[in-house]
Amino acid sequence: MNEMARQQVQARKAGAKTTARQASFLLDVSNRLAASHDLLEALATLVDITTKSIGTERGAIFMNEEASGELYSLVAEGKFTREIRIMNSSGIAGHVFTTGKGVMIHDAYQDSHFNKSVDQMTGFITKSILCVPLRNLKGECIGVAQLLNKFSGDFTQADMDLLEATVEQAAIALESLHTVEGLERKRKQELEFLSVVSDISSELKLGPLLSKIIATITRMLDAERSTLFINDEKTNELFTMVGEGLGATQIRLPNHLGIAGAVFTTRETINIPYAYADLRFNPAFDRKTGFFTRSILCVPVLNKDAKCIGVTQVLNKRGGAFSPEDEARLKAFVSQISIGLENAKLFDDVQNIKNYNESILESMTSGVLTLNEDGKIVTCNASGLRILKVEAAQILGCPAGDFFQAPNDWIFDKIKQCEEERAGDAMIDAELEIDGARISANLTFEPLSDAGGKKLGSMLMIEDISSEKRMKSTMARYMDPTLADKLLAGGEAVMGGQSSIATVLFSDIRGFTTLTEELGPQGTVALLNEYFTIMVDCITNEGGMLDKFIGDAIMAIFGTPLPHDDDEDRGVRAALDMLHGLAKYNERRASEGKRPVDIGIGLNTDNIVSGNIGSPKRMDYTVIGDGVNLASRLESATKQYGAKLLISEFTKARLKGTYRMREVDKVIVKGKTQPVAVFEVVDYHTDATFPNMMDVLSTFGFGVQSYRHGQFDEAEKAFRESLRLHPNDFCAKMYIERCEYLKANPPQDWDGVWRLKSK
Repeated sequence: MNEMARQQVQARKAGAKTTARQASFLLDVSNRLAASHDLLEALATLVDITTKSIGTERGAIFMNEEASGELYSLVAEGKFTREIRIMNSSGIAGHVFTTGKGVMIHDAYQDSHFNKSVDQMTGFITKSILCVPLRNLKGECIGVAQLLNKFSGDFTQADMDLLEATVEQAAIALESLHTVEGLERKRKQELEFLSVVSDISSELKLGPLLSKIIATITRMLDAERSTLFINDEKTNELFTMVGEGLGATQIRLPNHLGIAGAVFTTRETINIPYAYADLRFNPAFDRKTGFFTRSILCVPVLNKDAKCIGVTQVLNKRGGAFSPEDEARLKAFVSQISIGLENAKLFDDVQNIKNYNESILESMTSGVLTLNEDGKIVTCNASGLRILKVEAAQILGCPAGDFFQAPNDWIFDKIKQCEEERAGDAMIDAELEIDGARISANLTFEPLSDAGGKKLGSMLMIEDISSEKRMKSTMARYMDPTLADKLLAGGEAVMGGQSSIATVLFSDIRGFTTLTEELGPQGTVALLNEYFTIMVDCITNEGGMLDKFIGDAIMAIFGTPLPHDDDEDRGVRAALDMLHGLAKYNERRASEGKRPVDIGIGLNTDNIVSGNIGSPKRMDYTVIGDGVNLASRLESATKQYGAKLLISEFTKARLKGTYRMREVDKVIVKGKTQPVAVFEVVDYHTDATFPNMMDVLSTFGFGVQSYRHGQFDEAEKAFRESLRLHPNDFCAKMYIERCEYLKANPPQDWDGVWRLKSK
């Protein structure tokens, strides 16, 4: 009995010592956790205590997050904190959390609840596991404590009891710190919320405002990315102007497609914990950017009239899905930003209009000045400063009466008259004296008023019509504006007069007088407008310059003021295009029951004089010389030879292209003594209008050679063959008549040259 009693006493003493050590250990746990500054430090401390006290390789404390249904653990790595998250129903930890019962597993890979993929990802080999639930004072499971790989032997019931006692002792501190951190996080969020709302109230520029909004939403909801989509009412698209984490990427999508489109059209919030499990989610953008979308929270942005003006979309809540609290916070936030957003958008629109108007004013070649109701000059565009030869500081803020002094004081009188009568006025070709020099300008005076009719001041527009501008305006009437610019760049060397080789084209309507008698004044004008439109396009398309209209006649130049390597060919091509265009025009006229229009064209290439010719107030860029006169004579000669297009030997000699033509005569035009060979170009003809063309050209050519040598019988025979091949060959008929006359009246000293009696 004495021995048994002694053993019982020793056992009681040992138990008391164990209880005392355990109590001391648990007290130490409480003290060390109480000294922790935050939840991260407390979790690290508890892991350190449990792993050392039980002797394991690793340990982790997982806290449950109800909103996401996940267990999470915080791990400090240097200056950063890494978060580990697992579903609260998966793996050993999930099994313990859901059942509320601790487990000891001596061979992890033999347990059905163990997830081997974690080891495969980390390279760690899990052998044994001890895992117990973490409960609060109410007995609710708020997480789990897990230890891995005991150093010596297997986990025992004593190890489980110690771990359960340790986490039970720590639960109060952990829950307290978790609650405090939650409150502190909410406090910071509210302060940040108030700060951003304050910034929004003072920010009017849309770009900076959106940057603040998106950055704040991303931080506020602890998300990876967020985007503000604004509705474009013109295109019915949602577009992003700012995307946190998207860099320079811009997204546009129809405002009824995708998650954002669904929210915009229904005006209902969408919270998706798993994006790829939702049929409304379009994964194409993820594939395009390489981003992986997990969770989505998207809320509509409504203005004060409850009209949806856009949506805010937040992606990938760190640590799980977006909670109802996140929804509430985002809704409250966007309700505040909508007012600031509309104000900033309105300011941005006004600023764009202002910049647009200023851009127009600055790009205008005319000077524009605006005056306020006190008569002070408040704006002057760049052209105005250039025309008036002043710096901005010399004119802005200056009273108009002080600036426009004698000899320009009449401008100020006009401004006052405009303001008093509230009516605009204009002065054409007025003279201003600027720095002792006189310039010509068109002036326009207009009163300014707001939408309510209140006087705002007046506006003065000054259009410079100096000699260069007047010259350009004149030249643009008969040549391409680009050509006019190049011509003016040549300065006096070009405009003052120059001699050059050029091809001159003359055309004229046949029987025009008869047409005018039939059509009357209005019909004649309409006909000429249609006809000239076709002809001028043919000329300018080949780089020619329209010199002038002379009644129904056209004069055009190829080779001046800017020469080309093939000006003669350009002239011939333009003439052929004119004849082709006229044929189509006549087809249309025939379908309308109208008479066809017939023309003749003459081309000559020679040395001509070109320049700006006229009076100081009315000048035209034109050409003069014998070469011009010969072109006119050839145009007139088309009637005599029954041809539509005649060119001189000088033009033919310089042609680079190949054209079907025949020499029709050698003539001496009126006022000249030297003969010129004349050729008819027949490329515009069809098989119907000129049958057997190549045979006719050959036979006709033989006839002309015989005619030149005075062999009139041979010539007549050849011309009659030509007429047989082409019964309507007017030129062959003419030569037959000549041969008959010359045989009846043999000429003296025959040289084969025909002298034209008329112009």
